[in-house]
Formats: sequence, C-alpha cells, structure tokens
Amino acid sequence: MRFLPLHGLMAVMTVCVALCLPASVLAALPQALIEKLALGENEDKIVAIGDVVTAADPEGLSFLQSMLNGEVQTVAEKKQVLIVRDGKAVDAVSGKEVAPIPEGAEDLTLNNRVRREIESAAAALKLVSTDRRARLTAAKALEGGADEGMLPILAKALEKEADPEIKALLLIIQASVQLKSSDAAVRLAAVKALAGSSSSSTKTVLLDLMEKKGDTWSEPDTAVRAEALISLEAVERRLVTGQRIGQVFSGASLGSILLLAALGLAITYGLMGVINMAHGELIMIGAYATYQVQNFFRSHMADWFNWYLLAAVPMAFIVSALVGMVLERVVIRFLYGRPLETLLATWGISLMLIQGVRTLFGAQNVQVENPVWMSGGVELLSNVVLPYSRIVIIGFSCVVLLLVWLALTRTRLGLFVRGVTQNRAIASCMGVHTARVDTWCFGLGSGIAGLAGCALSQIGNVGPDLGQSYIVDSFMVVVLGGVGQLAGTVYAALGLGVVNKFLEGWAGAVIAKIIVLVFIIIFIQKRPQGLFALKGRFADA
Repeated sequence: MRFLPLHGLMAVMTVCVALCLPASVLAALPQALIEKLALGENEDKIVAIGDVVTAADPEGLSFLQSMLNGEVQTVAEKKQVLIVRDGKAVDAVSGKEVAPIPEGAEDLTLNNRVRREIESAAAALKLVSTDRRARLTAAKALEGGADEGMLPILAKALEKEADPEIKALLLIIQASVQLKSSDAAVRLAAVKALAGSSSSSTKTVLLDLMEKKGDTWSEPDTAVRAEALISLEAVERRLVTGQRIGQVFSGASLGSILLLAALGLAITYGLMGVINMAHGELIMIGAYATYQVQNFFRSHMADWFNWYLLAAVPMAFIVSALVGMVLERVVIRFLYGRPLETLLATWGISLMLIQGVRTLFGAQNVQVENPVWMSGGVELLSNVVLPYSRIVIIGFSCVVLLLVWLALTRTRLGLFVRGVTQNRAIASCMGVHTARVDTWCFGLGSGIAGLAGCALSQIGNVGPDLGQSYIVDSFMVVVLGGVGQLAGTVYAALGLGVVNKFLEGWAGAVIAKIIVLVFIIIFIQKRPQGLFALKGRFADA
C-alpha cells in the first residue's frame, strides 16, 4: 500500500548531508524493519517506509538517507545489510564494523517510486529532528499540503515539540488534515483550531468548506459551517493586520529612501537656496562608487566581500562630495541669487553627468550584490516578511540623519552654515569665510546624496538614469517639510512614504502618485512655508 503520498511533502525535501552517525544509532532500528527496507520487494519497502514514519523515530532518518545516498549494500545469501562509507562497512543491525567487505555485496537499487517514498518519509521525519530550523522548515512546507497519512507523525511531533511557534504551526496543520475526517465532531474541533492561523492557505481551506456545489454543501454539517465562518473572520482579521503592518513597513522603507535622497537637497536647496537639478546625478554617482568598490573587493579581497559596504559607504560620500564641491567652485558659485540660471545650468550638468556615466560604464544597468548578512528577512506573519536589506536602510537613514543633525548643531562648520544662512553679510563681517562655507556646505549635501545612492544600490539595479527617479520626489519632500527645516524633511519623507504605500494598495501606483502630487500642490497653496516655518531673520529675507 502507499503510506505517504508525495503531494505536499516534496516541497520540504532538500538534499541532506550524509549523516555520519555512530554505529550504535544504526542499530536502533529493528532487524526485521531493516531487512524489509533493504531486502524486501518494492511493496514491502514502501510498507516499511511507512512504519518508520509511523514510529516517528529520528534515527530512522539516518538509514533512509543512507538508502538515498547509495550507501546501503546487501548480501542476499546471508540476509546481511551493510552501511558502506569511505570504504568502511558497518552492519546495519548490530552496528559492528565488518572488515573486509564480504564478497557478493551488492549496492541496493531503488526504483523511482520507492525513491519518492523515501524522500517523502525523510521530509516528514524532519518534524521530529533535533534541529529547530529543520523542524520549522518542514512544518511551514506542510502547512498547505498535509494529508491523513501525516496524522501519526504530526501527533508524535506535537507530543515532543516544545517550541511555541512550531507547535502552533503543527496544530494548524493537524487541524487542516482533520477537516477530511468523517466525524463531524472532529471537523468542528479542527475548524475551531484553524481560527488561530494567519495563513492565506487556511483562508482558502475555510472558504472551500462553505462552498455550495449545486444543492450540496461542501461541508454538510451546519454547525461546522457556522464555526468555519467565525474562524474565517478571525483569519481574515489577522491577514488584514499583517497586510497593514507590511504597508507601514514598506512606507517607512520608502520614506527612509526619500529621506536619504532629500536630506542632501534640504542642505543645498533648503539652507543655501540653490536649485540643484543635478542632485539626482549625485545620487547616481554614489551608487556607481558602490558598484566600483564591490568590483574591487570581488577581484582583490574576495574573502572580505561580504563587508565591502563598510568601504563603499565612505567612498560614496567622498566621491559625490568632491563632485559637488567642484560643481560649486566652477559653476554654481557664480549663479547665487539667480535661481533660473542655476536651474538651467545644473540641469545641463545633470545631462553631462548622465552621458559621462554612459560612456564609462555603458547604458545598461549594473548589478550590485547584497552582502550575505543583508539577504533574507524576518517573517512576522505568514504574509509579512521584512527584508533585511530594507531594515538596514531604515537604520542607515536614522544614523545619517543623526550625524547631519550633529554636524549642523554641534560643530564649527554647522555654526558657520547657520550663520551664513541667516545673514551672510554679518557673518562675513565677523570673519567667516562665506565662500569656503558655501563650498563645504554644498559638498556635505552632495556627499549625503552619494550615501542615498549607496543605499539605493542595495535594493535595485544601478543605471545612468537612477537619479532621475528621485529628483522630483526629493524636491517635493523638501518643499512640503519646509525649506531649510531638517525636522520637516523627516516628517515629510516618512509621511509621503507611508501615505503613498497605502494609496498604492487602494488605487494603484500611478493614481497614488497623482493623488500625492495634487495634495502637495494644494497644501503649498494653503501653506507656502511648508509643515515647519523658518523663524528669525532668514524667514523675513
């Protein structure tokens, strides 16, 4: 008979490493069972595989894996079963080493059907593994694909399981299987248990129970259907909660990216009054600097590749800051107080930078790889996964914001910047080298743009047009938050990010952008100074 159907279990199966267990462990399986697995006919093997799973004995996984790995040899005349590894043979029954390997020993051959059954059984036995990660992976893979043949192993696993997360998952899997029972009381208890699930597959199962095909309900019992409706509402509430958490996180992630992109602009435009249309290209330069550092580490420091970002972050800042300082010295310095000429000049510079990058690196996007420690994510619920890359970017944005605040409020350069911003003439009379302050201030804003490019390289491809996607949003953030106000920039970036993500779920990405743009236009009409108004002489200038 077929004990374990393949459906649902193949998702769990991964290629296991050969289990080099002591010989005494192999002897834990009964002799009759070992002989049945190795010497029996195919049907006998399948029955024996089912017996191993029913016993839920973790040691059985070792012998099954040895069968899959081709490490089992048999001597038919003596009914002897050997485990052969690295040229050494061990008797599978007694656990004693056999030397030399007997003549006539033959490799155990498995047909496809038996091999599939062994793979399924090995996957099921991971539920009672000593490795928590293996048990959790097996349970998650079985969440939507277990059947009645799994009930014995599920019962054993629940009996031994001490981890609350895995135990809750196993209870839901068990309840899903019990819904197929002919006993209405068992189905009713299973439906009640499913109320604690947060999986979309559970929602599908409950919806199927309440379907009506013609004049016949999928679930004939009225009480079970009524309870299924209650459980469905509980599951849907949990899924909606997960969806909201995901939207808030996505919004915070988008907001942190907008903050990084707009923070440099808040200095060059907000504090200096320079409309820098090449700001997006400074972001792009930071991303390409990160790409170059990655390539250097891959070629010359491969062992340290996963830490290349530690070098890429300062490099992106320095390169973008130097480019920005050169632009300020060569072009922008001669256009202060002439906003239209500044806008046109920086727009032309942006086109030149884009073409220069296309000439150096080509028009195609380049790939920047995430370090290993930024791969994967945190699973809060079955429908909520928080990627590590986004979490790191949010934290990185907070660190950059803190450093900028400290630079502007706790350093000599910050004092000079604030003084020149409020009254350039008086600052110059007091000995402040205003031209030098302008250069350093513009370099700081450009360097922060480079940091934004470094962060953006970790969540998407890097190309010559990268900065064009963020220049308009950056200006919107700065204007909405209040020109010259870092606090306003923070609130505007995070607010726009969260609102945009919620609107995308309701109206789509394009309509969401239009709604946000219309809102900002109306808001600026009503409150031109933005969320936070400047105070003092600069506000009256």
